[in-house]
Amino acid sequence: MGIGDPRDGDNLPATVPQPVLPDILHAEAGRAADYARASRSAATRRAYASDWKIFTGWCEARGLESLPATPPAVATFLASEADTGTKANTIGRRLAAIGYHHRQAGFDPPQEQPGSGVIREVLAGIRSSMGTRKTRKKPADADALRDMLQTIKGDDLRALRDRAMLAIGMAAALRRSELVALDVSDVELPPEGLRLLIGRSKTDQAGEGTVIAIPEGRRIRPKALLLEWMASAGHKEGPLFRRLTRAGELTSDPMSDRAVARLVQRCAADAGLDPSEFAGHSLRSGFLTEAARQGASIFKMRDVSRHKSVQVLSDYVRDAELFRDHAGERFL
Repeated sequence: MGIGDPRDGDNLPATVPQPVLPDILHAEAGRAADYARASRSAATRRAYASDWKIFTGWCEARGLESLPATPPAVATFLASEADTGTKANTIGRRLAAIGYHHRQAGFDPPQEQPGSGVIREVLAGIRSSMGTRKTRKKPADADALRDMLQTIKGDDLRALRDRAMLAIGMAAALRRSELVALDVSDVELPPEGLRLLIGRSKTDQAGEGTVIAIPEGRRIRPKALLLEWMASAGHKEGPLFRRLTRAGELTSDPMSDRAVARLVQRCAADAGLDPSEFAGHSLRSGFLTEAARQGASIFKMRDVSRHKSVQVLSDYVRDAELFRDHAGERFL
């Protein structure tokens, strides 16, 4: 070989950087999977994980393949769930979870495969037989929330945080995932009350964000309670509602959405209410229930709740007006 011949290893640099494509692709695929998971809320992913575990356990007990699963196997699973008393809405979520995990693994969901008509027929039969009415938790309306706030005694960090969280959750009609996702920078303090930027929500998966207003208030006083918490916590950035240690020390971590539900149930119990009838969603439904009761229009309610459809809101209004100007009031 002559001088400079590319086959002459002595003329090559000591190290020749080469792209490691498998590693690059693996990293990119991992990021793609992360984004795919981000398309569902943390609560939805937890529910799907539980549903998937139930389905795979059912398949394993019967010697069936769970991934990929066949439409007849999934239809039989759904029927089995109905026979054990699982609610129709939960069964529908189980099916969604099965489809989600198939997509994550690169398979066509059973409900989109040839022969999937059997799944639709079984699901329609279940809904027809069992109904799809949801069991609503009780709303933390103005009276209930006042009683719950009064159970939180003291002025330590935990008490200040918990009072502010309940007040803001109800006053802004927030889902518990939205409540724990609030950042200090999402809060503005105009003279009239508060402005909150809701960066991402169930109905805003693109993260465009929405600003909602909270009045100063005379009864619940959400602004005053929030300012008391922020002044004592002293945090200028990061998560608004933070996890505390067992000793009551502030951490940099946000609270979990499950902690919100536990707080609502604990305060409900301390107020003499049945804690099993309340949940994190009671704060959101409490605002809508009280707003409808006080005569707020559906459109003003939607300014705060951000519902895409007015159907849910009209149900709140109808419930509040069931006995108002009743058609039989003058003769019954």
